[in-house]
Amino acid sequence: MSGHETVTGPSRRAALAAAGGLLITAVSGATRTAAAAAPRTPPGAARTSRLSTDTLLVHADMHNHTIMSDGDGDPEAAFASMRAAGLDVAALTDHSTLFSVEGLDGAEWRRTGELADAANDPGRYTAIRGFEWSHPLLGHANVWFTDDWVDLLGAGSMGGFFQWLGARQAVASFNHPGREPLRFGGFDYTPAVREQLVGLEMFNRTDDYLFQGWSSGSDSPLVACLNAGWRTGLSGVTDEHGTDWGFPEGKGRSGLWVTENTRQGVFEAMRARRFFATRVSGLRLDATANGVRMGGELALAAGDVRFAVDLDRGPDWQDRPLVVQVLRPGTDVPAVADVVETVAGRLVEFTVPLDVEDGDWVVLRVSDPTRANETPGPAGHPCNDWGVAYTSPWWLVP
Repeated sequence: MSGHETVTGPSRRAALAAAGGLLITAVSGATRTAAAAAPRTPPGAARTSRLSTDTLLVHADMHNHTIMSDGDGDPEAAFASMRAAGLDVAALTDHSTLFSVEGLDGAEWRRTGELADAANDPGRYTAIRGFEWSHPLLGHANVWFTDDWVDLLGAGSMGGFFQWLGARQAVASFNHPGREPLRFGGFDYTPAVREQLVGLEMFNRTDDYLFQGWSSGSDSPLVACLNAGWRTGLSGVTDEHGTDWGFPEGKGRSGLWVTENTRQGVFEAMRARRFFATRVSGLRLDATANGVRMGGELALAAGDVRFAVDLDRGPDWQDRPLVVQVLRPGTDVPAVADVVETVAGRLVEFTVPLDVEDGDWVVLRVSDPTRANETPGPAGHPCNDWGVAYTSPWWLVP
């Protein structure tokens, strides 16, 4: 991967950030800043899978903001805060909008790169520069691993954004899907950038987006996106706009299965869709279908598929009752092919018959049956309980 540019001068908001940083430190940041020098290991499961031996689990938060767009916090403190929180991978993704209104300018983009380079510690902590392309009607999309950025003046439509993305080696995601009214032009499918659109946020802040918009007549974002032809993995993010980067329990985050904790290792895992969404810190989730890990292709037209799920959060969740739901394409909400009861800390295996005639994707959702989904779907739907995690999909390829 290429390196980041370095700052050649102060940014438009540099003075504000410096003043804001003094205020934050005076009010609430002194303890956090000191703690940032000593990364902690939060409670949770071991980082090695019981299903595979060639990768390591890293915990990631790939969507965060600072005073350089519409956040409140000094960017100087962000990467250190996320490392102190026990995250292994973190990104700053301030907005790019129009004419730098509440968004990045060129100097701030360079500054973000400098901060990421200073925080990056290959093998231990991966710090990444990104940005959030932000259209008020079409939606927002994060972009990572690019040396430049674009705002609405340079890409004011989904077609323009996809054309810009396709000319680079970057990867991107659909953010808080369904929040903006046009929903990415109906998840307008563009085959040329299918491999670069690697993510769909299923947990953003404390929200589960499975049924987002359903009560107003929209399709489930998961169904709309995957049925359109996109091959997105599923992620969770904090989308932090305050000063508590990395620390809030209950907000979204992702688990990535990497060969090494470096920018190249993270990029490769994202391209492979080898990651899961959760809003629980310290969770380990790995899963295979007929031996294929999440994010992969199943050479199958119809037949039984054997799933194996490694689900753990350490001693605090030992034997905690959980449910695994097998999600399949539906017309407006996902169909549920099976519901499997399990407990945390165990390897569970089960077989489900699948047929590509019913749709070409399958996702596993892990849930807590004792709590309600705060954004429910149709009455009686099995996913009206509290979502804990989503695997990335598998795709059936006859």
